[in-house]
Amino acid sequence: MATRKSVDEYLQRCTQAIDYAREQYQTGAQQEHYNEIEYTKALQELENAVNDINHLSLSANDQQQDQLYRMRLQLQDLQNQMILKGSGER
Repeated sequence: MATRKSVDEYLQRCTQAIDYAREQYQTGAQQEHYNEIEYTKALQELENAVNDINHLSLSANDQQQDQLYRMRLQLQDLQNQMILKGSGER
């Protein structure tokens, strides 16, 4: 069973990954070209967070699963936006 503390800490790390990815997304939107390495790193962090959430939710209770599900939706939404923007730039 996932502890409340471990889920809360993981949700905080996800929020940090989202903040970093949004920063890279905005930087890319403001420039004709963007730092592809940082942009790719942000996408990879989002992907890792989604994978970790899927794993963590296996040992979570119903309330924790709901929190993790909502976070996964946020991660995937931003990930999709970044992928679409990245493919449009090329």
